[in-house]
Amino acid sequence: MAQKPGIPKGTRDFSPAEIAKRTYIFDIIKKQFKLFGFQPIETPSFENSETLMGKYGEEGDRLIFKILNSGDYLSKISDEMYDSKDSTKIATHISEKALRYDLTVPFARYVVMHQNDITFPFKRYQIQPVWRADRPQKGRFREFFQCDADVVGSQSLWQEVEFIQLYDAVFKELGLQGVTVKMNNRKILSGLAEVIGAQDKLIDFTVALDKLDKIGAEGVKNEMLSKGISEEAIEKVQPLFSFTGDNSEKLGKLKLMLADSSIGMQGIQELEFIVSAIDTLGLLQASLEIDVTLARGLNYYTGAIFEVAAPKNVAMGSIGGGGRYDDLTGIFGLKDVSGVGISFGLDRIYLVLEELGLFPENVNENIEVLCINFGEVEAMASMKMVTSLRALGIRAELYPDTAKMKKQMSYADRKGIPMVLMIGENEINENTFVLKKMIDGSQNTYEISDLSKVFGK
Repeated sequence: MAQKPGIPKGTRDFSPAEIAKRTYIFDIIKKQFKLFGFQPIETPSFENSETLMGKYGEEGDRLIFKILNSGDYLSKISDEMYDSKDSTKIATHISEKALRYDLTVPFARYVVMHQNDITFPFKRYQIQPVWRADRPQKGRFREFFQCDADVVGSQSLWQEVEFIQLYDAVFKELGLQGVTVKMNNRKILSGLAEVIGAQDKLIDFTVALDKLDKIGAEGVKNEMLSKGISEEAIEKVQPLFSFTGDNSEKLGKLKLMLADSSIGMQGIQELEFIVSAIDTLGLLQASLEIDVTLARGLNYYTGAIFEVAAPKNVAMGSIGGGGRYDDLTGIFGLKDVSGVGISFGLDRIYLVLEELGLFPENVNENIEVLCINFGEVEAMASMKMVTSLRALGIRAELYPDTAKMKKQMSYADRKGIPMVLMIGENEINENTFVLKKMIDGSQNTYEISDLSKVFGK
Protein backbone atom coordinates (compact mmCIF):
# COMPACT_ATOMS: atom_id res chain seq x y z
CA MET A 1 0.00 0.00 0.00
CA ALA A 2 1.40 3.41 -1.00
CA GLN A 3 2.44 5.65 1.87
CA LYS A 4 0.23 8.70 2.39
CA PRO A 5 2.28 11.80 1.50
CA GLY A 6 2.80 14.67 3.90
CA ILE A 7 4.90 17.78 4.49
CA PRO A 8 7.06 18.75 7.50
CA LYS A 9 5.38 20.56 10.37
CA GLY A 10 5.60 24.32 10.07
CA THR A 11 5.63 24.28 6.25
CA ARG A 12 2.80 24.78 3.77
CA ASP A 13 1.64 24.22 0.22
CA PHE A 14 0.12 27.29 -1.45
CA SER A 15 -2.83 27.19 -3.84
CA PRO A 16 -3.14 29.54 -6.84
CA ALA A 17 -5.61 31.69 -4.85
CA GLU A 18 -3.20 31.91 -1.90
CA ILE A 19 -0.28 32.75 -4.18
CA ALA A 20 -2.36 35.56 -5.72
CA LYS A 21 -3.02 37.06 -2.28
CA ARG A 22 0.61 36.74 -1.21
CA THR A 23 1.70 38.36 -4.49
CA TYR A 24 -0.72 41.23 -3.80
CA ILE A 25 1.07 41.90 -0.49
CA PHE A 26 4.51 41.46 -2.05
CA ASP A 27 3.70 43.92 -4.83
CA ILE A 28 2.54 46.63 -2.43
CA ILE A 29 5.60 46.22 -0.19
CA LYS A 30 7.95 46.21 -3.21
CA LYS A 31 6.25 49.32 -4.60
CA GLN A 32 6.83 51.22 -1.35
CA PHE A 33 10.39 49.92 -1.00
CA LYS A 34 11.15 51.35 -4.43
CA LEU A 35 9.39 54.66 -3.69
CA PHE A 36 11.62 55.04 -0.63
CA GLY A 37 14.77 54.40 -2.68
CA PHE A 38 15.62 50.81 -1.72
CA GLN A 39 17.28 48.45 -4.22
CA PRO A 40 16.84 44.64 -4.33
CA ILE A 41 19.50 42.03 -3.58
CA GLU A 42 19.35 38.26 -2.99
CA THR A 43 21.58 35.97 -0.94
CA PRO A 44 21.88 32.13 -0.81
CA SER A 45 19.28 30.13 1.11
CA PHE A 46 22.07 28.62 3.21
CA GLU A 47 25.22 30.13 4.69
CA ASN A 48 28.36 28.83 6.34
CA SER A 49 27.45 27.94 9.92
CA GLU A 50 30.08 30.31 11.29
CA THR A 51 28.30 33.17 9.52
CA LEU A 52 25.07 32.56 11.45
CA MET A 53 26.00 30.98 14.80
CA GLY A 54 26.44 33.33 17.73
CA LYS A 55 24.60 36.23 16.08
CA TYR A 56 21.12 35.70 17.52
CA GLY A 57 21.73 34.91 21.18
CA GLU A 58 21.47 31.52 22.82
CA GLU A 59 17.75 31.15 22.09
CA GLY A 60 18.16 32.09 18.43
CA ASP A 61 21.11 29.73 17.88
CA ARG A 62 18.98 26.78 18.98
CA LEU A 63 16.47 27.57 16.23
CA ILE A 64 18.95 27.45 13.35
CA PHE A 65 18.43 24.55 10.94
CA LYS A 66 21.79 22.87 10.36
CA ILE A 67 22.69 21.01 7.16
CA LEU A 68 24.60 17.74 7.46
CA ASN A 69 27.87 17.56 5.54
CA SER A 70 27.69 15.42 2.43
CA GLY A 71 29.35 12.01 2.34
CA ASP A 72 30.44 10.11 5.44
CA TYR A 73 29.95 12.99 7.89
CA LEU A 74 30.63 10.80 10.94
CA SER A 75 34.13 9.83 9.83
CA LYS A 76 35.66 12.92 11.44
CA ILE A 77 34.07 12.21 14.82
CA SER A 78 36.29 10.47 17.32
CA ASP A 79 34.88 7.66 19.48
CA GLU A 80 35.44 9.85 22.53
CA MET A 81 33.42 12.73 21.11
CA TYR A 82 30.69 10.38 19.89
CA ASP A 83 30.40 8.74 23.31
CA SER A 84 30.16 12.16 25.01
CA LYS A 85 26.78 12.72 23.33
CA ASP A 86 27.54 16.47 23.31
CA SER A 87 25.29 17.41 20.39
CA THR A 88 26.54 21.01 20.22
CA LYS A 89 30.18 19.97 19.90
CA ILE A 90 29.40 17.15 17.48
CA ALA A 91 27.31 19.48 15.30
CA THR A 92 30.33 21.70 14.58
CA HIS A 93 32.11 18.70 13.04
CA ILE A 94 29.25 17.19 11.02
CA SER A 95 27.55 20.39 9.85
CA GLU A 96 29.41 23.26 8.20
CA LYS A 97 26.37 24.98 6.66
CA ALA A 98 22.95 26.10 7.87
CA LEU A 99 19.72 27.50 6.47
CA ARG A 100 19.51 31.24 7.00
CA TYR A 101 17.64 32.30 10.16
CA ASP A 102 16.93 35.83 8.93
CA LEU A 103 18.01 38.20 6.15
CA THR A 104 19.91 40.74 8.26
CA VAL A 105 23.04 38.76 9.11
CA PRO A 106 23.42 37.51 5.50
CA PHE A 107 22.99 41.15 4.44
CA ALA A 108 25.83 42.20 6.77
CA ARG A 109 27.99 39.48 5.24
CA TYR A 110 27.01 40.72 1.76
CA VAL A 111 28.00 44.31 2.62
CA VAL A 112 31.42 43.22 3.84
CA MET A 113 32.09 41.05 0.80
CA HIS A 114 30.90 43.69 -1.68
CA GLN A 115 31.97 46.86 0.15
CA ASN A 116 34.12 48.06 -2.77
CA ASP A 117 31.14 47.90 -5.15
CA ILE A 118 28.62 49.59 -2.83
CA THR A 119 27.81 53.30 -2.66
CA PHE A 120 27.12 54.27 0.95
CA PRO A 121 24.63 54.91 2.43
CA PHE A 122 23.37 51.68 0.86
CA LYS A 123 19.60 51.08 0.90
CA ARG A 124 18.58 47.53 0.06
CA TYR A 125 15.43 45.47 0.20
CA GLN A 126 15.27 41.68 0.20
CA ILE A 127 12.27 39.36 -0.04
CA GLN A 128 13.26 35.71 0.43
CA PRO A 129 12.38 32.70 2.61
CA VAL A 130 14.04 32.00 5.97
CA TRP A 131 13.92 28.95 8.25
CA ARG A 132 13.61 28.55 12.02
CA ALA A 133 13.27 25.35 14.04
CA ASP A 134 10.50 26.94 16.08
CA ARG A 135 7.35 25.38 17.53
CA PRO A 136 4.65 25.85 14.85
CA GLN A 137 1.55 27.78 15.89
CA LYS A 138 -0.87 30.32 14.41
CA GLY A 139 1.14 32.84 12.43
CA ARG A 140 4.45 31.12 13.25
CA PHE A 141 6.02 28.75 10.75
CA ARG A 142 9.35 27.00 10.27
CA GLU A 143 9.64 28.20 6.69
CA PHE A 144 8.43 31.69 5.88
CA PHE A 145 9.23 34.75 3.82
CA GLN A 146 10.79 37.88 5.24
CA CYS A 147 10.45 41.26 3.58
CA ASP A 148 13.37 43.39 4.78
CA ALA A 149 14.61 46.90 4.12
CA ASP A 150 17.92 48.18 5.54
CA VAL A 151 20.18 51.21 5.28
CA VAL A 152 23.88 50.89 6.13
CA GLY A 153 26.52 53.60 6.24
CA SER A 154 24.59 56.34 8.03
CA GLN A 155 24.01 57.13 11.71
CA SER A 156 21.31 59.69 10.94
CA LEU A 157 18.09 59.26 12.89
CA TRP A 158 16.19 60.42 9.81
CA GLN A 159 16.54 56.80 8.68
CA GLU A 160 14.45 55.66 11.67
CA VAL A 161 11.88 58.34 10.84
CA GLU A 162 11.70 57.10 7.25
CA PHE A 163 11.20 53.50 8.34
CA ILE A 164 8.21 54.48 10.47
CA GLN A 165 6.84 56.31 7.42
CA LEU A 166 7.52 53.20 5.31
CA TYR A 167 5.53 50.99 7.68
CA ASP A 168 2.74 53.55 7.62
CA ALA A 169 2.70 53.78 3.80
CA VAL A 170 2.51 50.00 3.35
CA PHE A 171 -0.30 49.50 5.85
CA LYS A 172 -2.16 52.47 4.40
CA GLU A 173 -2.10 50.93 0.92
CA LEU A 174 -3.12 47.54 2.33
CA GLY A 175 -6.10 49.23 4.00
CA LEU A 176 -5.03 47.93 7.41
CA GLN A 177 -6.21 50.31 10.13
CA GLY A 178 -5.33 50.24 13.83
CA VAL A 179 -1.69 49.20 13.35
CA THR A 180 0.70 50.38 16.09
CA VAL A 181 4.43 50.85 15.56
CA LYS A 182 5.96 50.25 18.99
CA MET A 183 9.38 51.76 19.62
CA ASN A 184 12.07 51.57 22.29
CA ASN A 185 15.85 52.02 22.39
CA ARG A 186 18.49 49.51 23.48
CA LYS A 187 20.43 52.35 25.10
CA ILE A 188 17.46 52.89 27.41
CA LEU A 189 17.48 49.21 28.32
CA SER A 190 21.23 49.40 28.96
CA GLY A 191 20.63 52.44 31.14
CA LEU A 192 17.94 50.63 33.12
CA ALA A 193 20.26 47.68 33.69
CA GLU A 194 22.92 50.14 34.80
CA VAL A 195 20.80 52.04 37.34
CA ILE A 196 19.58 48.81 38.96
CA GLY A 197 23.11 47.38 39.12
CA ALA A 198 22.54 44.58 36.61
CA GLN A 199 24.88 45.63 33.79
CA ASP A 200 26.39 42.13 33.67
CA LYS A 201 22.90 40.66 33.21
CA LEU A 202 21.83 42.95 30.34
CA ILE A 203 20.89 40.16 27.91
CA ASP A 204 19.01 38.17 30.57
CA PHE A 205 17.27 41.37 31.69
CA THR A 206 16.15 42.37 28.19
CA VAL A 207 15.09 38.87 27.11
CA ALA A 208 12.91 38.52 30.23
CA LEU A 209 11.45 42.03 29.89
CA ASP A 210 10.54 41.38 26.27
CA LYS A 211 8.22 38.56 27.41
CA LEU A 212 5.99 40.80 29.56
CA ASP A 213 3.00 40.59 27.20
CA LYS A 214 3.34 36.80 27.01
CA ILE A 215 4.03 35.68 30.59
CA GLY A 216 2.92 38.70 32.64
CA ALA A 217 4.71 40.65 35.37
CA GLU A 218 5.07 37.68 37.73
CA GLY A 219 6.48 35.52 34.97
CA VAL A 220 9.05 38.19 34.09
CA LYS A 221 10.04 38.61 37.76
CA ASN A 222 10.50 34.87 38.18
CA GLU A 223 12.61 34.60 35.03
CA MET A 224 14.80 37.52 36.15
CA LEU A 225 15.27 35.91 39.55
CA SER A 226 16.21 32.61 37.91
CA LYS A 227 18.89 34.46 35.91
CA GLY A 228 20.47 35.90 39.06
CA ILE A 229 18.93 39.38 39.02
CA SER A 230 18.27 40.44 42.63
CA GLU A 231 14.85 41.21 44.08
CA GLU A 232 16.10 44.71 44.93
CA ALA A 233 17.01 45.32 41.27
CA ILE A 234 13.65 43.99 40.09
CA GLU A 235 11.87 46.29 42.53
CA LYS A 236 13.57 49.30 40.93
CA VAL A 237 12.17 48.41 37.49
CA GLN A 238 8.70 47.61 38.85
CA PRO A 239 7.24 50.82 37.31
CA LEU A 240 8.05 49.45 33.83
CA PHE A 241 5.44 46.72 34.25
CA SER A 242 2.63 49.30 34.16
CA PHE A 243 4.13 52.20 32.19
CA THR A 244 1.26 54.41 31.00
CA GLY A 245 0.76 57.79 29.35
CA ASP A 246 1.38 59.26 25.91
CA ASN A 247 4.84 59.34 24.33
CA SER A 248 5.74 62.68 25.93
CA GLU A 249 4.70 61.50 29.40
CA LYS A 250 6.63 58.24 29.03
CA LEU A 251 9.77 60.11 28.00
CA GLY A 252 9.37 62.35 31.07
CA LYS A 253 9.15 59.33 33.39
CA LEU A 254 12.19 57.75 31.74
CA LYS A 255 14.22 60.91 32.28
CA LEU A 256 13.58 60.63 36.02
CA MET A 257 14.48 56.92 36.12
CA LEU A 258 17.64 57.33 34.01
CA ALA A 259 18.93 60.67 35.24
CA ASP A 260 22.17 59.04 36.45
CA SER A 261 22.81 57.04 33.28
CA SER A 262 24.51 58.81 30.38
CA ILE A 263 23.79 55.99 27.93
CA GLY A 264 20.17 55.89 29.05
CA MET A 265 19.79 59.64 28.52
CA GLN A 266 21.32 59.28 25.05
CA GLY A 267 18.64 56.72 24.21
CA ILE A 268 15.95 59.11 25.43
CA GLN A 269 17.32 61.92 23.25
CA GLU A 270 17.21 59.64 20.20
CA LEU A 271 13.59 58.70 20.89
CA GLU A 272 12.69 62.35 21.43
CA PHE A 273 14.07 63.26 17.99
CA ILE A 274 12.12 60.48 16.26
CA VAL A 275 8.87 61.18 18.09
CA SER A 276 9.14 64.93 17.43
CA ALA A 277 9.80 64.37 13.72
CA ILE A 278 6.86 61.99 13.33
CA ASP A 279 4.58 64.38 15.26
CA THR A 280 5.53 67.13 12.80
CA LEU A 281 5.30 65.02 9.63
CA GLY A 282 2.24 63.04 10.70
CA LEU A 283 1.25 59.48 9.84
CA LEU A 284 -1.39 58.38 7.34
CA GLN A 285 -2.75 55.34 9.15
CA ALA A 286 -0.49 53.81 11.79
CA SER A 287 0.26 55.19 15.26
CA LEU A 288 3.63 55.44 17.03
CA GLU A 289 3.90 54.31 20.65
CA ILE A 290 6.88 54.13 22.99
CA ASP A 291 6.96 50.71 24.69
CA VAL A 292 9.66 50.55 27.37
CA THR A 293 9.28 46.77 27.76
CA LEU A 294 10.07 46.18 24.10
CA ALA A 295 13.50 44.55 24.01
CA ARG A 296 13.59 42.15 21.03
CA GLY A 297 15.75 39.14 21.73
CA LEU A 298 18.40 39.71 19.06
CA ASN A 299 21.79 40.73 20.42
CA TYR A 300 22.85 43.01 17.60
CA TYR A 301 20.45 45.94 18.12
CA THR A 302 22.16 48.97 19.65
CA GLY A 303 19.75 51.89 19.20
CA ALA A 304 16.09 52.28 18.27
CA ILE A 305 14.07 49.07 18.10
CA PHE A 306 10.67 48.59 16.49
CA GLU A 307 7.85 46.10 16.67
CA VAL A 308 4.58 46.42 14.77
CA ALA A 309 1.41 45.31 16.53
CA ALA A 310 -1.62 44.16 14.55
CA PRO A 311 -5.00 45.85 15.16
CA LYS A 312 -6.34 45.06 18.63
CA ASN A 313 -9.40 43.26 17.22
CA VAL A 314 -7.17 40.58 15.68
CA ALA A 315 -5.50 37.89 17.80
CA MET A 316 -2.07 38.02 16.23
CA GLY A 317 1.51 38.63 17.37
CA SER A 318 3.80 41.23 15.85
CA ILE A 319 3.56 41.74 12.08
CA GLY A 320 6.88 43.54 11.71
CA GLY A 321 9.98 44.63 13.57
CA GLY A 322 13.55 45.87 13.37
CA GLY A 323 16.00 48.38 14.74
CA ARG A 324 19.40 50.08 14.69
CA TYR A 325 22.62 48.07 14.74
CA ASP A 326 25.73 50.23 15.03
CA ASP A 327 28.35 47.62 14.22
CA LEU A 328 26.74 44.50 12.78
CA THR A 329 29.28 44.32 9.96
CA GLY A 330 32.02 44.41 12.61
CA ILE A 331 31.41 40.70 13.23
CA PHE A 332 32.78 40.16 9.72
CA GLY A 333 35.70 42.56 10.01
CA LEU A 334 34.20 45.82 8.69
CA LYS A 335 34.11 48.21 11.64
CA ASP A 336 32.03 51.32 12.30
CA VAL A 337 29.35 50.80 9.65
CA SER A 338 26.08 51.74 11.29
CA GLY A 339 22.83 50.38 9.95
CA VAL A 340 19.12 50.26 10.63
CA GLY A 341 16.47 48.00 9.17
CA ILE A 342 12.93 46.69 9.45
CA SER A 343 11.08 43.57 8.42
CA PHE A 344 7.48 42.88 7.38
CA GLY A 345 5.91 39.63 8.60
CA LEU A 346 4.27 38.52 5.35
CA ASP A 347 2.50 35.43 6.70
CA ARG A 348 0.98 37.24 9.65
CA ILE A 349 -0.02 40.21 7.51
CA TYR A 350 -1.72 37.72 5.19
CA LEU A 351 -3.68 36.19 8.06
CA VAL A 352 -4.72 39.61 9.35
CA LEU A 353 -5.93 40.76 5.92
CA GLU A 354 -7.79 37.48 5.48
CA GLU A 355 -9.49 37.72 8.87
CA LEU A 356 -10.55 41.33 8.25
CA GLY A 357 -11.65 40.69 4.66
CA LEU A 358 -9.27 43.27 3.22
CA PHE A 359 -8.14 41.47 0.07
CA PRO A 360 -9.65 42.99 -3.12
CA GLU A 361 -12.26 40.87 -4.89
CA ASN A 362 -10.19 40.82 -8.09
CA VAL A 363 -6.96 39.84 -6.36
CA ASN A 364 -6.86 36.39 -7.99
CA GLU A 365 -6.19 37.71 -11.52
CA ASN A 366 -7.95 34.68 -12.96
CA ILE A 367 -8.45 33.87 -16.62
CA GLU A 368 -10.87 36.44 -18.05
CA VAL A 369 -12.04 34.60 -21.14
CA LEU A 370 -12.47 30.87 -21.85
CA CYS A 371 -12.81 29.84 -25.50
CA ILE A 372 -15.07 26.83 -25.97
CA ASN A 373 -13.68 23.88 -27.96
CA PHE A 374 -16.24 22.59 -30.51
CA GLY A 375 -13.83 20.50 -32.59
CA GLU A 376 -10.55 20.60 -34.48
CA VAL A 377 -11.47 23.30 -37.00
CA GLU A 378 -13.31 25.44 -34.44
CA ALA A 379 -10.46 25.01 -31.95
CA MET A 380 -7.98 26.49 -34.44
CA ALA A 381 -10.26 29.51 -34.99
CA SER A 382 -10.68 29.87 -31.23
CA MET A 383 -6.94 29.59 -30.67
CA LYS A 384 -6.43 32.47 -33.07
CA MET A 385 -8.84 34.47 -30.89
CA VAL A 386 -6.92 33.46 -27.75
CA THR A 387 -3.71 34.72 -29.36
CA SER A 388 -5.35 38.02 -30.31
CA LEU A 389 -6.84 38.45 -26.82
CA ARG A 390 -3.47 37.86 -25.18
CA ALA A 391 -1.93 40.46 -27.49
CA LEU A 392 -4.53 42.90 -26.11
CA GLY A 393 -3.50 42.03 -22.55
CA ILE A 394 -6.58 39.89 -21.89
CA ARG A 395 -5.97 36.68 -19.93
CA ALA A 396 -7.49 33.96 -22.12
CA GLU A 397 -7.31 30.23 -22.72
CA LEU A 398 -8.83 27.52 -24.93
CA TYR A 399 -10.49 24.54 -23.27
CA PRO A 400 -8.07 21.79 -24.42
CA ASP A 401 -10.52 18.97 -25.11
CA THR A 402 -13.60 18.59 -27.32
CA ALA A 403 -15.90 17.94 -24.38
CA LYS A 404 -19.62 18.44 -23.86
CA MET A 405 -20.70 22.06 -23.55
CA LYS A 406 -21.98 21.45 -20.01
CA LYS A 407 -18.56 20.24 -18.87
CA GLN A 408 -16.77 23.22 -20.40
CA MET A 409 -19.24 25.68 -18.89
CA SER A 410 -18.89 23.96 -15.52
CA TYR A 411 -15.12 24.38 -15.79
CA ALA A 412 -15.53 28.12 -16.39
CA ASP A 413 -17.97 28.39 -13.50
CA ARG A 414 -15.76 26.52 -11.02
CA LYS A 415 -12.73 28.64 -11.93
CA GLY A 416 -14.71 31.85 -11.69
CA ILE A 417 -14.00 32.82 -15.31
CA PRO A 418 -16.31 35.77 -16.07
CA MET A 419 -16.64 35.40 -19.88
CA VAL A 420 -16.96 32.52 -22.34
CA LEU A 421 -16.21 33.02 -26.04
CA MET A 422 -17.76 30.66 -28.59
CA ILE A 423 -16.85 30.11 -32.24
CA GLY A 424 -18.81 27.38 -34.03
CA GLU A 425 -19.23 26.51 -37.70
CA ASN A 426 -21.67 29.40 -38.31
CA GLU A 427 -19.39 31.93 -36.61
CA ILE A 428 -16.42 30.79 -38.74
CA ASN A 429 -18.46 31.27 -41.92
CA GLU A 430 -19.67 34.72 -40.80
CA ASN A 431 -16.37 35.93 -39.17
CA THR A 432 -18.14 36.46 -35.85
CA PHE A 433 -17.94 35.22 -32.27
CA VAL A 434 -20.38 34.86 -29.40
CA LEU A 435 -19.47 36.29 -25.99
CA LYS A 436 -21.34 35.08 -22.92
CA LYS A 437 -21.15 36.73 -19.49
CA MET A 438 -21.25 34.08 -16.79
CA ILE A 439 -22.58 36.39 -14.09
CA ASP A 440 -26.01 36.84 -15.72
CA GLY A 441 -25.98 34.44 -18.69
CA SER A 442 -26.36 37.22 -21.26
CA GLN A 443 -24.67 36.76 -24.62
CA ASN A 444 -24.10 38.77 -27.77
CA THR A 445 -22.63 38.20 -31.23
CA TYR A 446 -19.83 40.44 -32.50
CA GLU A 447 -17.68 40.83 -35.61
CA ILE A 448 -14.17 39.42 -35.17
CA SER A 449 -12.81 42.68 -36.54
CA ASP A 450 -14.38 44.49 -33.56
CA LEU A 451 -12.53 42.37 -30.99
CA SER A 452 -10.47 45.24 -29.56
CA LYS A 453 -13.58 47.48 -29.29
CA VAL A 454 -15.55 44.76 -27.48
CA PHE A 455 -12.84 44.49 -24.83
CA GLY A 456 -12.22 48.22 -24.65
CA LYS A 457 -8.63 48.01 -25.85
